[in-house]
Amino acid sequence: MIFADKALLPDGWAKNVGIEIWGGLIGSIAKDVQPKSGDTHVSALVAGMPNVHSHAFQRGHSGLTEIRGAGRESFWTWREMMYRFALSVSPDDVAALAEMAYVEMLEAGYTRVGEFHYLHHAPDGSPYDNPAELSDRIFDAAEKTGIALTHLPVFYAHGGFGPRAADTGQRRFLHSVDRFVDLVERCDVRRNRTQDRIGFAPHSLRAASHQDLSQLCEALPGRKLHIHIAEQVQEVEDCQTFYGKRPVEWLLDNFNVNENWCLIHATHMTDEETRNVAASNAIAGLCPVTEANLGDGLFPAPDFLEAGGRVAIGTDSNVRIDVAEELRILEYGQRLQSRARNVLAREGGSTGRRLFDAALSGGAQALDAPKPELAAGAPADLVALSDPLKLDQGDALLDRWIFGRDINVSDVWAAGAHVVQAGQHVRRKEVQARFADVLKRVLS
Repeated sequence: MIFADKALLPDGWAKNVGIEIWGGLIGSIAKDVQPKSGDTHVSALVAGMPNVHSHAFQRGHSGLTEIRGAGRESFWTWREMMYRFALSVSPDDVAALAEMAYVEMLEAGYTRVGEFHYLHHAPDGSPYDNPAELSDRIFDAAEKTGIALTHLPVFYAHGGFGPRAADTGQRRFLHSVDRFVDLVERCDVRRNRTQDRIGFAPHSLRAASHQDLSQLCEALPGRKLHIHIAEQVQEVEDCQTFYGKRPVEWLLDNFNVNENWCLIHATHMTDEETRNVAASNAIAGLCPVTEANLGDGLFPAPDFLEAGGRVAIGTDSNVRIDVAEELRILEYGQRLQSRARNVLAREGGSTGRRLFDAALSGGAQALDAPKPELAAGAPADLVALSDPLKLDQGDALLDRWIFGRDINVSDVWAAGAHVVQAGQHVRRKEVQARFADVLKRVLS
């Protein structure tokens, strides 16, 4: 049994909580109990966080893009470096990079990942004999590390609005609609675990035409659909030039954007677009660490939440993998812009609790996952937080984790398996060794 000094249950914080795990699910929960010999004793227990947006292979160049070139640095100059890295990795490399990213996600308190996966072909652009070769490596990495997977194969056909022909750096990404649908169906067959899900992801309006999007929605109905949108000002301007409308405006006018959609970034929206996305029940998939690293801009979070909008968090480029840091930068960005404090909290409420609850709920919706909660029958995806000060606190514990420095993730259970112990994944050493070997070879 797991014994927690305090745990965040659906009806609030409780003390002296015992949790039993049965077959990957929470079997029973008891309050006001005493620890027994053999129990795993933790300070505090919360539900595992969904990571709504990851490009796992990009973990390989984390921290290696911080040298300024000639002229103004931007997302677009960063992208060229990313393409060079993407062209250099083998299927085995992809697996090693994903395992490292997933180990770190679990250590950070993420128990499910939405893998926005656009590496599909060999480095020269030719298809593998198995069209799902690289998707298979993503499934393998998730299974070996224990993280639940919502796999999101990415459709990418064009290099820009027009449609413009793709350039050589994008050759590993490209599909026709028919071949892409076949890939998604192969992933359905490949799925081994009940907790895993398969959605799909048109990369962006610049990479998928109106006709492409229409055909994909018709061929793959009812699935979760993720799409990059309005991340960069240039993207907004290019869309206006081609379609005569801004990206979010055009998407809402031409498609039934609803609760099955996740709009990644959605950084540059007008007030009207913000209200309309909120009303659609789509999720805004926010990646504050990556958005800050790339200089994207700030999502209009206060207005979106005030309009009833739903958000989730993701690690995107995996330059940093940290639940608390994503939530902290989400709030701090708004503070810097508005020159105010506790911007995203409800009046009288904890900022950390509001951010945590919103990201849990929104992430589960976006990734087609059960509601993350500590309740009988729910998946046993649990995160233990250490509290060396042993303070008798509820929501303030989340505030100290997100905005302070003395709370850390100590243990994680994924589908009932105790995969993180004393702050470290049980397979970290071997995974890190493989990861280091890949980087030494690729970066040389």
